[in-house]
Amino acid sequence: MDIYFVHEAMENPLVKAFLEKLERTRSSRSPPVPNTDLNDYFQLIDRRFSNPKIGDTIPRLAQDGSNRQPKFILPSTADRLARGLDVVGLALVSALWCRYFEGQSDSGKAITFNDPNAERLHATALRSKQEPLAFLELSDIFGSVGTDPLFRQRFATALNSLRSVGTAETLKRYLEGQLR
Repeated sequence: MDIYFVHEAMENPLVKAFLEKLERTRSSRSPPVPNTDLNDYFQLIDRRFSNPKIGDTIPRLAQDGSNRQPKFILPSTADRLARGLDVVGLALVSALWCRYFEGQSDSGKAITFNDPNAERLHATALRSKQEPLAFLELSDIFGSVGTDPLFRQRFATALNSLRSVGTAETLKRYLEGQLR
């Protein structure tokens, strides 16, 4: 699945459904933000990412992921783990990030990285082909989340699925509750 513009990604029903499920799962059990209606929030996200005038590219969104993952994805992951909740979708996000840093899309197109840690991330993602959990050893990024047994299991399952059946089929499996 080669997707370069976010609005194009949102036109893909599979990607849109993945993001919707991920956001609803991620936000559903978190403490509510005062004076915030989650349905309004979800609609705002949908409008933002579906807007073709914004023209964000996947590479721009992936830019500086080594800084963004610990700020935006992994705190939600840590919160869910601390609450004893599953992290299938969030582990899939991290596995997608690892897969991205392998340097080629599912169709074989080269991926250009835009991250100050790109060289280290790329090398570690390639090493993870033999050692599936190697990416989680980036402790400055993953911290304690990277050592959590449930997260490690979910990450390994997602990464294996991405490599064996590809992105589209992995997203389908996630949406159908078959990715564990």
